[in-house]
Amino acid sequence: MSPSLLPRPGRRSAARTDPRHDDLRRTFPALDPVQGEEIAATWWGHAWVEALEDTALDRARLERGRAYAGRGNVASITVTPGRVTAYVHGSRPRPYRTEIRLRTLPDDDWDDFLAAASARPDHIAALLDKDVPHALADAADLLPTAGDLIPDCSCPDNGYPCKHAAALCYQTARLLDEDPFVLFLMRGRGERDILSALSHRNATRSAAERAAAAAEAPVATVPAAAVAERSRPSLPAPFPLPARPGRPPAYPHAPGAPDPLALDLLAGEAAVRAHTLLATGKDPVARLTPWQDAVRLAAAHPGSGLTASTRALYRDLAAAADHTPTDLARAVAAWRQGGLAALRVLEEPWDPPAGPFDRARPALAAADFPHFRPWRNHLSSRSLQLRLGRDGLWYGYESDPDREDWWPRGTPDTDPVGALTTLRGG
Repeated sequence: MSPSLLPRPGRRSAARTDPRHDDLRRTFPALDPVQGEEIAATWWGHAWVEALEDTALDRARLERGRAYAGRGNVASITVTPGRVTAYVHGSRPRPYRTEIRLRTLPDDDWDDFLAAASARPDHIAALLDKDVPHALADAADLLPTAGDLIPDCSCPDNGYPCKHAAALCYQTARLLDEDPFVLFLMRGRGERDILSALSHRNATRSAAERAAAAAEAPVATVPAAAVAERSRPSLPAPFPLPARPGRPPAYPHAPGAPDPLALDLLAGEAAVRAHTLLATGKDPVARLTPWQDAVRLAAAHPGSGLTASTRALYRDLAAAADHTPTDLARAVAAWRQGGLAALRVLEEPWDPPAGPFDRARPALAAADFPHFRPWRNHLSSRSLQLRLGRDGLWYGYESDPDREDWWPRGTPDTDPVGALTTLRGG
């Protein structure tokens, strides 16, 4: 990390919530088709499917929805608190906008969940391994029951649920199998928020236990002669590389001391870089320019510069890199869209060879997106834009109509129609 880009002491910067994504909004690419397999594999995935099927008024629509899910008709899925949204392709050319709503949990329920999880180390270990013990799910009523899932779809079918909403539900069960923190996000809390709260509770509990043990245990002594006569043992073997970087402790705030959130940032950055260097022998930051490093640091914070602390962080990082805070905010949006490759798409127009770029306009026109004009590697309409990266992916952008103020949005895709669909769906 470039020293000139470090947050300045005394200025508050936002705590990290997710090094890759907004902690309260996650978008997943379309899942691969599956045939002849169980939709859900975990017990919480089965509970999600049962909540859907116990609510359904028409089993035939469920079967058609399951078939849609199996054929891969559900595009990328966006999960936010209380809502799951996706475009689902049906029998008509234009996909339908479909969503599933469920209530978020109040703070009291989350306190019960966090208390139950932090009380047992095996519960925390299970969560880190993407597993959900039954006791934790019961502590806060995390899993939906019949009537909790509320479907909605832009299609003309009045079924409850329609086949498009059923397909979205079935595909969501597959997401839950892979990462139960998706369920926690639906209920109102992001992964980083939950793990930070558990880390704080665990640190507090451990400190109290150590203090109690120190107060009770006598101090062990060894005669000096015994130490002198003993031979030195051989050094122990190195510890195995942990599965993930360690999390920094909670730093207290004290007058005149460095900003605790800045310390959290530095400690977290050091842990991630050290873990990557041990695992791969390469420093992931060493080849970044100061500007790219500033964008990377800012992208690790939530809020996109909207809170007071992140505004100060954005101002300082932008000034250190000789850019404006708006330049930094736009670059952060690109970084979150696809890392360094997406940042280069934002900043480096180029002339692509004939091939995918020339085929993109007819493909967009066939999908009812005809009004795109080309310029270098850009295809633009009044408010939507696609940019072809050197990696062969299409990156989506949005602007207010008829303004050249383009901001990165959506998920990159090898198919321009797919990139535009996720852009409009996100």
